[in-house]
Amino acid sequence: MIILVLNCGSSSIKYQLMDYNPAKPNVLAKGTVERVGLSDAILTHRPTGKDKLVVVKDISDHTVGINMILKAIINPEHGVISGFDQIEAIGHRVAHGGEYFSKSVIIDNEVKEKIENLFEIAPLHNPAHLKGVAATEKLLPSIPQVAVFDTSYHQTIPKENFMYALPYKYYKQYKVRKYGFHGTSHKFVATKSAKMVGIDLTNSKIITCHLGNGASITAIKNGESFDTSMGFTPVDGLVMGTRCGDVDPGALFYIAQKEEMSFKNCNDMINKESGVAGVSGISSDMRDIHSAIDNGSVRAALSLKMMVNRIKKYIGGFAAGMDGVDMIVFTGGIGENDEFVRAGVCDGLTNLLGIKYDKELNKVKGIDRVLSTDDSKVKIVLACTDEELVIAQDTYQLTCI
Repeated sequence: MIILVLNCGSSSIKYQLMDYNPAKPNVLAKGTVERVGLSDAILTHRPTGKDKLVVVKDISDHTVGINMILKAIINPEHGVISGFDQIEAIGHRVAHGGEYFSKSVIIDNEVKEKIENLFEIAPLHNPAHLKGVAATEKLLPSIPQVAVFDTSYHQTIPKENFMYALPYKYYKQYKVRKYGFHGTSHKFVATKSAKMVGIDLTNSKIITCHLGNGASITAIKNGESFDTSMGFTPVDGLVMGTRCGDVDPGALFYIAQKEEMSFKNCNDMINKESGVAGVSGISSDMRDIHSAIDNGSVRAALSLKMMVNRIKKYIGGFAAGMDGVDMIVFTGGIGENDEFVRAGVCDGLTNLLGIKYDKELNKVKGIDRVLSTDDSKVKIVLACTDEELVIAQDTYQLTCI
């Protein structure tokens, strides 16, 4: 079954075209459209077994961008299918499903209306995702579309873990609560890692660490999300690339008053100017941070220590919340590729959790691997995530007759 997977951002589109078979999924092509809305937008198309295609041109909106993607995948030289009629379904990543969606769904008018209802609490993500849905409806009107939500996996979190200690009326009126994100990734690597080490997912306590520029940790109890670090928005929790994570709200009010910040300025500060980049004053990219540390940067070293310490605190807290942990999983761009972050986390939990890992095995990037030693009380796993595959799986299950 040929499935097109789309992840539409406000000014970007990521995509994969997959020949999906449950036994052996096959990626035919993948790529990105960057700088949507600008005259120098870039399409980068990577067909499997063929030369990469790069096009720079005016891409005024998502419809134009997706139309370029479709043309690229049927291009005689760079394409991978002969015609649009071979595409049998489209799967969309949607960041926020609120309390409406606890699972992936086929998109209809009611689903679109609910996605739009969540614009207010997901203003950077949901409008872009809905633009992608509208564009594909216009270009490929007869093909079924599926929405796969970042938040749906976390709808199993118990109320005592998702509620904030604010006046209850704000939950009732405005649905202010923890929602969590990266759900497709956490679900995927938990299932994959349990198979790798021979743990029964339905009778287990697992902590998954999705560490990238955006990062979150999830406690998974018996195969279901039990708690997670991101909250009402993705800014909560860990120290991230440019997001501050946990911070005293009083400190924000104080800074905003002193600097005479608008709401937008304050929101930009905690989302775009904080985290590793804000502390280091250098970059949100961990490669730049490690290079700066090697050159003696005290602030770069501080930002890395802060990141690692926050990860350890969440792992320890989630282990306490579940009364134990069987396995800890590292994934995401940093989790999969940064041995120093993994080592810093594991070294800091040796006495608390009885973690032991093989330092030589840890010297690896982007390879599925069990890192813990046989006598470790907790299994430690590096597992590469594949959110596009999860979207394709759900799309297949909902549309395959």
